[in-house]
Amino acid sequence: MAVAEEAPAAEAVVEEAAAEESVVVAEEVVAEEVVAEEVGMHQALKTKFIEGGAGFMSTVAFCLILGLALCVERIIYLGLASVDSGKLLRKVRSAWDEGGVEAAMEVCRNTRGPVASIFYQGLSRYNEGVETVDKTVASYGSVQQGLLEKNLSWISLFIALAPMLGFMGTVIGMIEAFDKIQQAGDISATIVAGGIKVALLTTVFGLIVAIILQIFYNYILSRIDALVNDMEDASISLLDIVVEKTKVAE
Repeated sequence: MAVAEEAPAAEAVVEEAAAEESVVVAEEVVAEEVVAEEVGMHQALKTKFIEGGAGFMSTVAFCLILGLALCVERIIYLGLASVDSGKLLRKVRSAWDEGGVEAAMEVCRNTRGPVASIFYQGLSRYNEGVETVDKTVASYGSVQQGLLEKNLSWISLFIALAPMLGFMGTVIGMIEAFDKIQQAGDISATIVAGGIKVALLTTVFGLIVAIILQIFYNYILSRIDALVNDMEDASISLLDIVVEKTKVAE
């Protein structure tokens, strides 16, 4: 009787172990397929890059590397330039109430970002009148906007340059294909297809590079627009504080 009861239990244990083993095997197979797919994609891109020709493909890759480096630099810079202007305005007002304009300037000096720099330049001209503060804020705001837009012209250059290099590679590839046809003295599908394939690969990679850089470029522009709007709003609020303090001093 005991042996009869132990038999189903043993069978259940064996079935459970077999099920677990099959699950493990399935997971290993899926992992191997994913790795193989990644390796295959990487190998395919590498093969297409080599087939496109080292000359033009290298220049297109150079545009991609430099363009991405500039985009990353701008994104980091804009991230560091972003501050809570409302919080800064409250700190400036509070410091001014407690220690005067010098205390407010010290708050701006210890705060990073273009908004704090504009505030500092404007407050440093406080004794010269509200109009002077207004002109200083506007002038230095333009300077800070120029710093935010630094290197954007180079990014736009690489966006335009990458597809043009690709098109040039295409034209040169077509010329080489027709040269081969002329040398062979006959139109062969093999000769024409090889030259056209190489020619079109440079165009594809050039367009891919331009698309990637264009996405980053538009994102950077949106960040700059947001920062400039924040700078303008904060500058108006600072001028309101300056006018208020000037009336109180009078």
